[in-house]
Amino acid sequence: MKRFLHVGCGHSRIDATTPGFRDGGWEEIRYDIDPACNPDIVGSMTDMSSVADGSVDALFSSHTIEHLYAHEVPAALAEFARVIRDDGFCVVTCPDLQSVC
Repeated sequence: MKRFLHVGCGHSRIDATTPGFRDGGWEEIRYDIDPACNPDIVGSMTDMSSVADGSVDALFSSHTIEHLYAHEVPAALAEFARVIRDDGFCVVTCPDLQSVC
């Protein structure tokens, strides 16, 4: 089974992600800075050192990067790229990508 990292999961589960992750072929690893959300891993998206290099097939992050300061965005995206396998992919949604840029 393929694994994806759900960054900034909050209280959402796999059913709140994109349809591609809901086909029964994916294991969700929940990652959030807030322990009250009961994630599998607690941590910041700018320092995901608790996640091994190239350890997930994909990453999903919805409505999270807009909460970072502008100088933190490159660090978060670099962490996303680091944890995804070479043949993996990333799905990032943002209400206003231009404001993040």
